[in-house]
Amino acid sequence: MFDLEKLFPYKFDKKFAKPVAYFSMEFAIDQPLKIYSGGLGFLAGSHMRSAYELRQNMIGIGIMWKKGYYDQERNEDQTMRASFRNKQYSFLTDTGILFPITIHGARVFVKAYLLKPEVFKSAPIFLLSTDIEENDHLAQTISHRLYDPNETTRIAQSILLGAGGAKLLDIIGRETEIYHMNEGHALPLCFYLLDKFNNLDEVRKRVVFTTHTPEKAGNEEHNIPLLESMSFFNGLSVKEVEKYVKPENGTLNYTLTALRIARKANGVSQLHGEVARTMWQPYEGICEIDAITNAQNKTYWKDYMLEKALSSNNDEKLVSRKKMLKKKLFRVVANQTGKLFDEDVLTLVWARRFAGYKRANLLLRDFDRFKNIINNKKYPIQIIWAGKPYPEDYEGINIFNEIFWKTKDFKNCTILTGYELWISGHLKKGSDLWLNNPRMYREASGTSGMTAAMNGSINVSIPDGWIPEFAEHGKNSFIIQPAPDDLSVHEKDKMEADRLYDLLEHEIIPMYYDNPSKWIQIMKTGMSGVIPCFESGRMAAEYYKKLYN
Repeated sequence: MFDLEKLFPYKFDKKFAKPVAYFSMEFAIDQPLKIYSGGLGFLAGSHMRSAYELRQNMIGIGIMWKKGYYDQERNEDQTMRASFRNKQYSFLTDTGILFPITIHGARVFVKAYLLKPEVFKSAPIFLLSTDIEENDHLAQTISHRLYDPNETTRIAQSILLGAGGAKLLDIIGRETEIYHMNEGHALPLCFYLLDKFNNLDEVRKRVVFTTHTPEKAGNEEHNIPLLESMSFFNGLSVKEVEKYVKPENGTLNYTLTALRIARKANGVSQLHGEVARTMWQPYEGICEIDAITNAQNKTYWKDYMLEKALSSNNDEKLVSRKKMLKKKLFRVVANQTGKLFDEDVLTLVWARRFAGYKRANLLLRDFDRFKNIINNKKYPIQIIWAGKPYPEDYEGINIFNEIFWKTKDFKNCTILTGYELWISGHLKKGSDLWLNNPRMYREASGTSGMTAAMNGSINVSIPDGWIPEFAEHGKNSFIIQPAPDDLSVHEKDKMEADRLYDLLEHEIIPMYYDNPSKWIQIMKTGMSGVIPCFESGRMAAEYYKKLYN
C-alpha cells in the first residue's frame, strides 16, 4: 500500500483540508519538466505551487509525456521546425505502482511516477505513463506526445488521464471528495465514477469542471461509436451513456458532457464566465457556471529586486534593475539571433502560444506603418516575438515564418524559438511593453500579462479575458479600443491594427522618452495592482471557497 502519510510535507490548513484531485493534461511546474504546451499548463503549474504554499489537501494527476510537447527549433533557413526527442527526468520518483486500464478493448498497463512536493515546491503530482515494456509499441505511444494529432491516440490519452488517474487514486487508497477537471480532457474520469457509483447524483457530488474554451467549435468532440470502440465509457453501454448525458446527434462534446455531469463549473475570467453561460445556456441539463479568474504564482515569477525597489519606492533602483533584466533578455536574443539590442531602447514583446486568433502578426498588417514605427530615429523601439504553434497548425507556423521573413533584416526586431517557462520569464522581466491583441471574446483569460505586470512590463491589450478586471488606460496599462462587433473579421483586424499603430506612435512611445516619470508611475501602478487579485494564492483559495466546499 502506498504511504499516503508521507505524500505531503505539511499539515493541512483547516480551510483547505477537503481532499481534492486536480486532473490536467499539462502542468508547467518548472523549466526542466517539459510536459506542457502553453497557458493551460502555466495556469495548472501556478495552481499547484499555490496549493503548496497554502498547505492545501490537493494532488495533481497528469501524464508523463516522453517527448513532451515538442522542441521548437529552426531549419537551415531559420524558419521553424518541430522536433520530438525523448526526455528523461531523474527528479521523478518511481512509485512502483503498475496497474491495467482498458483502451480499445485491450489491456494497457500504466506506471505511476510522482513529482514530490519538495522538488519544485508544488502540491504532489502523479504522472502516468504507458511507455513501459509491459505494453506493445502502439500502447507505449499513448504517453509519447502531448496533444497527439491522431484522433484515436488523443482519445486514448484522455482515457489514460481520466480513468487511469481515478483508478490510481483508488489503488493508493486516497479518499477523494472532489475530482477537479481542468478542461475536458479528463472526461473518462466521469464514466469511471458512474461505473463505480452507478448513480449520477453520487458522481455529481464529487466532480467540478473548469472550462477554458470560449467558443463551441473549439471544444473537443467525437462520434459515439468511435468512443465506444475505444472503451471511453469504461464499460457503460451506449444506452446508459445516453441516459446520463443526452449527447447530441450521435456526437459527444467533452465540455457539454462535463457540464451535464459536474456539480458546478467555472469560466476563467469574469468576461469568460458570461461568454460561457451564454454559449451553453441553450443546452438542457448543464450545471451552474461561475467565474474564477485565472492567476499566476508570484513566488515563481517575480523578480525579487524589482519587488524590493517597488516596496521601498525607489525609482532609481527600479529603473536600474529593469535595465539589468533587459540586458539578460538581450543576451538570449543575441545568442539565438545574432542581434544586439539596447537596454536604453523601449522594448515591446508579443509572446504566447501561436494561434490564428491571437494575431501575432497584427503589428505587420500595414507594413508601411510598421516600418515607420521601427525606423523612427527620434523614438526608437525594439520588438520581440516568441511562441509555439501546435506542431500541425500550419497557419500558426506560417505566421511564425512570416514574422521571421518580414523582420529578419531589421536590427531591432526578432523572433525567438523555445518559448517555455525559462524564456517566458526572461521576456516578462526584460520587456517594457507586453502586447496582447487577440480577437475579442476569443481569449478566455490570458495570464501572461499578469506575470509581465508583476515584473514592471506594462500591458498593451485588447480588453478581453482578465484585462477588463485590471486595466485602466494610462494608469496601469494601455487599452487598444476594440472594433464594433458587427464588422467583418477583415474590417476588425484593419481597424484594431490602425488603433494599435496610433496608440504606439502618438501616446506610448513618446511617453517613454519624453515623460519617463509618468511611465514609471504607470509601471509601478501595474506592479502593485496586479497583486493580490491576480496572484494564484487568491485563485487557489477561491476554488476551495466557490467550487470545492
